[in-house]
Amino acid sequence: MSDEEKKLTVTAHDEGKRLDVSLVKGCPELSRSQLKKLILAGNVLHAGKTITDPAYRVKQEQAFTLIVPHSEPIDLEPENINLDIYYEDDDLIVINKPAGLVVHPGAGTPNGTLVNGLLNHCGKSLSGIGGIKRPGIVHRLDKDTSGLIVAAKNDRSHRCLSSQFEKRSVERAYHALAWGSPNRPSGQIEGKIGRHPNERKKMAVVSENVGKFALTRFRTLKRYGLRVFKAECRLATGRTHQIRVHLAHIGHPLVGDPVYSRTTEARLSGIPDSDIESITTCRRQALHAVTLGFVHPRSGLKMRFSSEFPEDLRNLESIFERAKTFS
Repeated sequence: MSDEEKKLTVTAHDEGKRLDVSLVKGCPELSRSQLKKLILAGNVLHAGKTITDPAYRVKQEQAFTLIVPHSEPIDLEPENINLDIYYEDDDLIVINKPAGLVVHPGAGTPNGTLVNGLLNHCGKSLSGIGGIKRPGIVHRLDKDTSGLIVAAKNDRSHRCLSSQFEKRSVERAYHALAWGSPNRPSGQIEGKIGRHPNERKKMAVVSENVGKFALTRFRTLKRYGLRVFKAECRLATGRTHQIRVHLAHIGHPLVGDPVYSRTTEARLSGIPDSDIESITTCRRQALHAVTLGFVHPRSGLKMRFSSEFPEDLRNLESIFERAKTFS
């Protein structure tokens, strides 16, 4: 498959703007970060010369040629994995992902992923833009976070959905069970997220000059005494482990989180032994993606999907409801 060439001419309105900003308007299916990568890779030409500076200031009537490489071939094995499909058409598919399912192959997980299941279900109709290990993948959920995720079935949809995520116009809401009782019913957590300085498998809120900007908005939905509360969290950004890191940072780590939380004796005081076992054997963070909303890449219509709290987390809620009189 040959690469696609796009011819773009700078308008008077874009005079003096950055090259990557100017090209966004002529390529709405591409995000600014995607265009920046194409520029840096030498895929933009002007007057026969390659322009590799995304900050290059354009002038009216300048003509540019943008070369968009064809998507990479998919080289993964389809697997018969049960998928809870919420919606599907020719452009995209929305899945309610269970906890324990990795989104795409990677180090230590060569198969048995959501991508392998999607390949079995969709055949070769997944976008290859994400690369040979991530066909169709526009965004991710942690292995042990359950809930709604959308995948693209063609390159046009992939670019459009990726652009919406980059522009932060996608609606994403999560429900979580967290330890403690916040001193305010709602608020926002703002703190740059980067690799933990001492534990490289963890993320952390880090200094200004190291991490990436991250913003999480939350509101308390229900309190189970002073022990646990249920929160709705909405992402303004999408950093690795963002909700888990931000809530732990303010002293309210997620119930069951094996990385950022510890189930101490004080947190379990007064709870019957049978219920304690249910809590301590929960091997995943109590976090579920309940809402996903975006604009359909072909129709332009707003789409919004909702998913109920899964059974394992509802069982935890019942335990904390019974135990709230002891907290």
